[in-house]
Amino acid sequence: TIYKKIYGATDVYLEGNFVVVKTKDFPDHKSPYFKGTAWESTKYEAYTGSNPQFAINPNRISEKNLTFRFPVNPQEASSKSATPLGSIGISLNGVVFFNQYAGPNQPLTSEINSFDQHNGHPAPGNEYHYHVEPMYLTGKVGKDALLGFLLDGFPVYGPQENGKTVSNADLDSYHGHKHATTEFPKGIYHYHFTNEAPYLNGSGFFGTPGS
Repeated sequence: TIYKKIYGATDVYLEGNFVVVKTKDFPDHKSPYFKGTAWESTKYEAYTGSNPQFAINPNRISEKNLTFRFPVNPQEASSKSATPLGSIGISLNGVVFFNQYAGPNQPLTSEINSFDQHNGHPAPGNEYHYHVEPMYLTGKVGKDALLGFLLDGFPVYGPQENGKTVSNADLDSYHGHKHATTEFPKGIYHYHFTNEAPYLNGSGFFGTPGS
C-alpha cells in the first residue's frame, strides 16, 4: 500500500475498506519545542528560522497515540464537509496536518509567529502539527513530492509541480486538482501546499473523510 511511505507511522494495515495508520505524532527533526521535555538533550534546537517575530508558545512536544482510518478507494463526496480543528491528515514523518485556522474560522495571522524552523508547533494538548508547508519534509523528499494524506484518503503534494510553483489559482476551492502523479499514474485528485492561505485545504474535504 502507498501508505507504507508514511515512514513515521508505528503501524499500517488494512481493515475492511480502510487503511489504518498509527502514529506517535513525534517529529524526526529537532525543534525549540523540545525544551523542558524528556528529549531535550537530543532533540532540542534553538530557533534557526527567518521570522524575526518568532515567539515560542507555551506548549511542548510529547508522544501521542493516534489512529487514523483512511478510505482505501477515495471518492469525491457528493456532499462536501468542512475540515475540523485538530488533525485532518498525516505527513510522511508521522506528524499530523491541521487546517488553515488557529481557532474557529480564525486566520493563522499571528499564530504563524510560533511556527518553528520546520513550520510546525504544538497545540495546547501538546500535539505537534503542520498547518503550512513542512520545510523539513520538503527539504528531505523534494518540493514536488508526496508529503502525506488527508483523512479523505486523497494525497497531499508539495508546493511545486513540473518544475513550477503551484499557486492558489491552479487549484479548486478545496485546494486541489486532478491529474496523473508519480505515485498515481492513472490520475488522482490531490491537494497541494501553497505559500498563501489556505495553504493546504480550502473549503473542506474533497472526498468523504475517514476517522
